Amino acid sequence: MHFIKTLRYLLAAMLMLGLTGVVQAEKSIRIGWTAWSDAEFVTKLAARILEQELDYDVELIQTDIAPQYQGLSTGDIDIMLMSWQPGTHADYIEKLGNKLVNLGLLYTHARLGWVVPAYIPESEVSSIADLKNAQVKDKLDDTITGIDPGAGLTRLSKQAIEDYGLDYELQISSGAGMTAALDRAIRRNEWIVVTGWSPHWMFGKYDLRYLDDPKGVLGSFERVHAVARKGFYQDDIEAAGFFSRMQLPIDDLQAAMYDAQESSYEEAVTRYIDNNPERIRYWLTGEL
Repeated sequence: MHFIKTLRYLLAAMLMLGLTGVVQAEKSIRIGWTAWSDAEFVTKLAARILEQELDYDVELIQTDIAPQYQGLSTGDIDIMLMSWQPGTHADYIEKLGNKLVNLGLLYTHARLGWVVPAYIPESEVSSIADLKNAQVKDKLDDTITGIDPGAGLTRLSKQAIEDYGLDYELQISSGAGMTAALDRAIRRNEWIVVTGWSPHWMFGKYDLRYLDDPKGVLGSFERVHAVARKGFYQDDIEAAGFFSRMQLPIDDLQAAMYDAQESSYEEAVTRYIDNNPERIRYWLTGEL
């Protein structure tokens, strides 16, 4: 009889250990991200903290913004950290919003616009409307250098070309392609207009300015949110709580992004965590 009781205890202990192993194995999260400098830094920062402090297995899924929203709506992605609201991603929110959950602000005072190097005289180009001038158009080779096709900024830029009556080609590229073209033009002291946004490391590296947008086509200040699949909060309240508290001052973010360009995203993430222990602790625990 004593042997049977002992065997039962052993079986119960093994079962509990097995269940514990299953729970630990399931402590994972899939984060969608786009190859934009702010998205890369914020996403890799969150992943590092989740892995090192909360023992998560984090899978980073890089894709364009449209597939990210679709992935959230189907549950193939748990969360993404780049939902620009209220204007930039309004079409995605309108279409899929009832299948998503907003976990809160990541940062404010974001904005979109068309950007030029500061050496282009404001007396010649200060507004999007000035691009209609024939001499300006010739210096810009009839081209606005854009980013990826699924970006809200791309949609709004197409609308701006139409609303301002511009005879320009919007050159579809990527975030990296846009900054490479900007760098090349600046090194040659050439004229260029790029579709840009803040925060972005390029404002730390180059002397740039936004063109005025009197028609307001490209919108005003935006806020960037963490958006999750439906049910994520109920399935993983620990991670959801972390993301709901993860908020960065935009100046800090922009400085960290520039740091990442000068070194690497991994090194910049390490320095940010080392330099902001109280902020990271609040994200993790909610304690001030």
